[in-house]
Amino acid sequence: MLNTIVGLMTTAATLGGGIWLIWGVIVLAGGLKDHNGPQQQSGIWQIVGGGLIIAAVQLFAQLNTSF
Repeated sequence: MLNTIVGLMTTAATLGGGIWLIWGVIVLAGGLKDHNGPQQQSGIWQIVGGGLIIAAVQLFAQLNTSF
């Protein structure tokens, strides 16, 4: 039961991180199109944040399965 709950949370967090990463790509593309520096910076940080969320969740999932 606990493994099922952790698995669902891992999947949801991975999807959330992926959506955040994709939204960052969209923001970055808009900033590149408009030559808007702050928007480009925001997009880059959203991409980095989404990648970090995905990496942390996957690391947690690997640590959880080892116990």
